[in-house]
Amino acid sequence: MVNAGRLWSGGVATAVVAALIGLVGLLIVRVLLQIPYLAPINSGPVGDSRTILLCSLAAIAALAATGLAHVLLLSTPSPMAYFGWIGGLLTTVAAVLPLLNEDTWTVRIATAVIHLVIGLAIISLVTGAAVSSSSR
Repeated sequence: MVNAGRLWSGGVATAVVAALIGLVGLLIVRVLLQIPYLAPINSGPVGDSRTILLCSLAAIAALAATGLAHVLLLSTPSPMAYFGWIGGLLTTVAAVLPLLNEDTWTVRIATAVIHLVIGLAIISLVTGAAVSSSSR
């Protein structure tokens, strides 16, 4: 049995945390490290509209992960084992893909690290929400 309200309230909270991780990561990279992540440094500390895109996509990924966890809780044996594998592999893809683009290596690595931290936070928080909302 799954308490869907509890699961989804955890998923919404995870979406907020994921978006904030994206913003804090961007600020650390742009302000402290002076790396022109997502926009030239002279665009200011928060960059441009791509910052909104990063934070929005992080929140959407958290909600998608919550949906995946919900489906797995309802349909599979050992749902959190499958969720961990799926989440881990998708996080790996999100962290490796930026390394393949044409940006400078500092921007590539900064992007990969931010994606990795967002993915790990989503996995851990959604797992916690799923476990606490399930009576399995």
